[in-house]
Amino acid sequence: MTHTRVVAVLGLVCLLAGDARAHELTGFLAADYRGFWQSSLFTEQHTNDPSFVAQPEYYHEWNQGDDIITLTPFYRFDFNDSKRRHGDIREFSYLHAADQWELYAGIGKVFWGVTEVQHLVDIINQIDQVEDIDQEDRLGQPMLRLSWIQDWGTLQFFTLPGFRERTFPGANGRLRPAEPIDVDDAEYESGAEWRHVDFALRYEHTLGDFDVGVAHFWGTSREPRIVPRPTLKGLDLHPFYDIIHQSSIDVQATLDNWLLKLEGIYRTGHGHGFSAWSGGIEYSFYGVFESNVDVGIVLEGMYDHRDPDKAPPNLFQRDVFAGVRLGFNDVQNTEFLGGAIYDLEFNHVTYFVEASRRIGDRWKVELDVRIFSRFSPTDPGAFIRRDDHVQLRIARFF
Repeated sequence: MTHTRVVAVLGLVCLLAGDARAHELTGFLAADYRGFWQSSLFTEQHTNDPSFVAQPEYYHEWNQGDDIITLTPFYRFDFNDSKRRHGDIREFSYLHAADQWELYAGIGKVFWGVTEVQHLVDIINQIDQVEDIDQEDRLGQPMLRLSWIQDWGTLQFFTLPGFRERTFPGANGRLRPAEPIDVDDAEYESGAEWRHVDFALRYEHTLGDFDVGVAHFWGTSREPRIVPRPTLKGLDLHPFYDIIHQSSIDVQATLDNWLLKLEGIYRTGHGHGFSAWSGGIEYSFYGVFESNVDVGIVLEGMYDHRDPDKAPPNLFQRDVFAGVRLGFNDVQNTEFLGGAIYDLEFNHVTYFVEASRRIGDRWKVELDVRIFSRFSPTDPGAFIRRDDHVQLRIARFF
């Protein structure tokens, strides 16, 4: 999205919010700093990365809440990486709710998944990879969603017109491959390219202590294969998007202090079909030492059977995760998650910390730390082996 369009959208949000009785404007402005304490692997890369983020949200409901319009633009200004200097419409949608059905139309975000580290089943929205390496940030997806709500569960039918290409860091950005990926020269299996219409179907239901989701997706893969192309200057890397079928299941069981989690997929379209799963447990200690603090112990395993020569790369093919979650249950809503991901195949470890705390009614501080340990030059993720970093965000909510 161009800078002019972003400014126009932000202006529109403020204009619509002029009548506080009919409209609600919320959101945040934030200053981010990402610092790398090792020298970069590639000469073009930077060491310090300040940036600013704006994400307002306009919300309006009528007809006793049965009709809702939501508009959420997003913009980041990054001082170093032009590919990270970008805007997006995270959501611009209309929702109508009836007794047994809902209609959702526009640009939106849908989240599927239950595990902590990797969301295998979450396939509707494209990953906004310039935002963070954890793949939690997603681009807005044009969609039409019809939900049929019954006692025996909820059926959701998705029509997804217009494909969103994955974002990647530029030459000056960190956490990138040895050669930057040419996002301006993507290729597609479908002759319709980004105009291909995708479809998805999902069933959700709660059976006692178990929350179950079953889905099938047919369309353009959100994961691109990275294909080298010879040029006069060497090799040029560009994304290639296949047409795939993906069937999935996700289950979460809540049994007293225990959470049991499982995600599994089977996909065709990248050479031979393959399966993958991610699952684990979380046990919570509530009010430890007669305080307000809750402590959760998280253990997960990940396995992916894809052929790396024919399918998009995945760093979580044979990995285990162990972590601790702290919820302080205080007025400041202080939270902490820390842990380590160990790769059983290449023996490297990724350590991470995610912490946040609210200050007063309007401010929030977030701290993320990632350390990539024991990555050898032959690892698939070797390009991030010197990208240990700390990221600090100070956000003002309104």
